[in-house]
Amino acid sequence: MNKAKKVKNIQLLLNRLYPKISVPLKHRNTFTLLISVLLSAQCTDKNVNSVTKNIYKKYYKPEHFVSLGRKKIEKLIRSIGIFRIKAKSIYNLSKTLVEKYKGRVPKTFEQLEALPGVGHKTASVVMSQGFGYAAFPVDTHIHRLGQRWGLTNGKSVIKTEEDLKRLFPKKHWNKLHLQIIYYGREYCKARECYGLSCKICTTCYPNRKKPLITKKA
Repeated sequence: MNKAKKVKNIQLLLNRLYPKISVPLKHRNTFTLLISVLLSAQCTDKNVNSVTKNIYKKYYKPEHFVSLGRKKIEKLIRSIGIFRIKAKSIYNLSKTLVEKYKGRVPKTFEQLEALPGVGHKTASVVMSQGFGYAAFPVDTHIHRLGQRWGLTNGKSVIKTEEDLKRLFPKKHWNKLHLQIIYYGREYCKARECYGLSCKICTTCYPNRKKPLITKKA
């Protein structure tokens, strides 16, 4: 099956399964979305949502986190992985937003990626889910599935993003990256499908017999 046919089949199935999609990280505004994405590194969305549920009731602006200071931020997010590093990033980026952007989250990749603790993937999520700008954030689920489905060689996350952007229409990127994440969590799991059992894998590669070992992000 050629890539054009795969792309068509993948979109048809994903649209059937997930006609409407919601942002998995709960947030109050664009700033709290940025914070939640930063917290989600090496941590499940479920855990992040559980921790931030009470935080965002009271603290939801950069000024709030600057006033809290690093140590108090650490206490608030203590149950999240590498919380000290994340607390430092949250404090420093909040300080930068207050001092440089009047407390507002900037709307360009360049400005977002210059913030403490913010990489390209985090910036892409904020641009896509926060501002509605066409972007294709690639997390570990998407990187793995892109390889399993024969859409990329998996040499790097950057290459995966480039390949997927080239294959799928730009107007679908924002919805599609979330659909793929949900599908990966529900059907094409890292330690269950191995490229052999889910509907998309069996459709794209009906003759595949051996488990596919993907390259890590």
